[in-house]
Amino acid sequence: MADEDFKGARLRRFRVDVGTIICAVALVQSLLLVAFGYWAAEKLVSKVGTTAHKTNHDRVEDNVLAFLAKTEGVIRAIADSPSVHATGEDGEQTAEMLWTMLEQNPELDSINVATDDGHVLMAVRYPVPAIRQVLRGPDFSTETWQYKSSPDLEGGDARQRFATTSISSYRSDFDPEKRTWYREAVKAKGPVWTEPFLMSDAQELAIGHARPSSRVDEEGRRRGLVVDANVSLGHLSRLVRIFGALGNGESALLSSDHHVIARSDHPDPVRQLESPDTGVLGAIHAHMLAASTAGGADDLAFSLEHEGRNYLVQTSHMPHTRWQLVSWEPEEMLLGGLQRSVLWSLLLTLSFLGLALFISLRLSKLVTGPIENLSRVARRIGRLELDNLPLEPSRVLEVQHLNQALDESARSLQAFRKFVPVDILQQLVAKGHALTPGGSPRRVTVMFTDVEGFTSISESMQADVLVRQLTEYFNLASGIFARHGGVVDKFMGDGIMVLWGAPADLEDAEYRACLAALELHGRMKALNDKWRAEGLHEFRTRVGIHTGPVIAGVLGSSNRLSYTAIGDTINAASRIEAANKELGTRTLISQETFDGLGGRLPTRRIEELAELRGRQTRMVLYELLETTPPA
Repeated sequence: MADEDFKGARLRRFRVDVGTIICAVALVQSLLLVAFGYWAAEKLVSKVGTTAHKTNHDRVEDNVLAFLAKTEGVIRAIADSPSVHATGEDGEQTAEMLWTMLEQNPELDSINVATDDGHVLMAVRYPVPAIRQVLRGPDFSTETWQYKSSPDLEGGDARQRFATTSISSYRSDFDPEKRTWYREAVKAKGPVWTEPFLMSDAQELAIGHARPSSRVDEEGRRRGLVVDANVSLGHLSRLVRIFGALGNGESALLSSDHHVIARSDHPDPVRQLESPDTGVLGAIHAHMLAASTAGGADDLAFSLEHEGRNYLVQTSHMPHTRWQLVSWEPEEMLLGGLQRSVLWSLLLTLSFLGLALFISLRLSKLVTGPIENLSRVARRIGRLELDNLPLEPSRVLEVQHLNQALDESARSLQAFRKFVPVDILQQLVAKGHALTPGGSPRRVTVMFTDVEGFTSISESMQADVLVRQLTEYFNLASGIFARHGGVVDKFMGDGIMVLWGAPADLEDAEYRACLAALELHGRMKALNDKWRAEGLHEFRTRVGIHTGPVIAGVLGSSNRLSYTAIGDTINAASRIEAANKELGTRTLISQETFDGLGGRLPTRRIEELAELRGRQTRMVLYELLETTPPA
């Protein structure tokens, strides 16, 4: 008896030791996990900050690029106009066009047209709104200023806004060949963004976008001209200041010779060319000069310390202009709150860990054995091994509650797996994250199918027979679509919506979708033969295929989601499928899908542009001919 008591005491001591060891191991593991989690959180915070700053920088860059593209588009449109000239009747029409362009583009300070014989026509906003015409003579130029109301006024009659309020004329030595924008455009023999220069009228620094062009006059001689738009650096600074104010940092534009041409960190606009020698921008520029990256064409991201503060810096090259956009943001403005949250989370985690370990040590003598047994049961439940579970009875109330909870969980899962396949459920459990609504733009090929005359078929059949036929039909179609890379988005009565290219990218989506349509028609012949032998109705499938951009993702309410795609491409594909009824065809594809086929499958162009229900524009459609598709 004494031996048994000694053995029991020794066993109890051993179990306490095991509990202590388990707690020690758990402590070490927990500390390692906490340390790794803290390190990972710090890396994540840093990455989040860099990403957030790049987002702000990209927003500024996009706005600057949009401004440049808009200016280039205006000048290209004027240069391509066949009647542009600085004098004569064409000059009057050109003046109206230049003034209209100046009204529609408030960021431009002047728009100029200069001919190779020295004549110039300008629409200027500063120093006064006017149409300025310069006629070049042998000894001097004659300037005529037709003063206008401000081009920034809105409303009223367009003719009244263009009306001349007064006129002045005088002699001058104005020569376009001495103007920076004219010389650089002629030298480049193509569109060019100029280096900063002094505007003679407003006496302000400006940059210009100039484009040379040519015309053949009435005598058959080829004459050249240059179209130009100028923007003062003061105006450009205001644009960058507005863009930079959208984020928490600052931005600046540097010219190819390292001068500041626009910046958001100073309240005053740039009035003279200067190098970025002071402040944060000066430190950034010095860093870039030391790294030989100033003025480079590569986009850069780096961090910099200046006067005790860390800054995140992004640079990017502006194409065509040779400018460099620089954005910087204090690191604490992006990461300070996140870093404090991470630190507090670490402290709370360590506190709860210490409390949990203390409680575990106190209870290990009572629950070590039963908990180990129940943990093995829990692991089996996690693997959905629910048959013959050896549940553990215990006099400890908490252990008994856990025992009952595991038993209830096992019985609930046994019932649940009758409705959801076990392999799918295991995949869902393995993912371990919740889905939330969201979508992203993708280019997909969309197919809509429909059974011809299904309404009359369903009215003449019993429900169970109809469901059986539909099930066979959907099984056949779904298998074909899956073999060709298609994803069934939804079943709509007798119709099916299928996506190629979502949720994963898919090469040659148009070709795969067309192959699937041809195989579906071929396999339906055999299925219809079977149904015909059984005295059932045949299904004649009509297909519409279209390719284009959509928004694809997990969409729906917060408690019921589905993966789907939305957009005009989806609507157009549905309308194309419906057009089969009017055109007497079985498979119609759009021009975009036809282009993706590259002639690999036989098609027939529908000669007349198809008018699709609910759409204002007609579409070019092709019939996909039902021949044996290539393997």
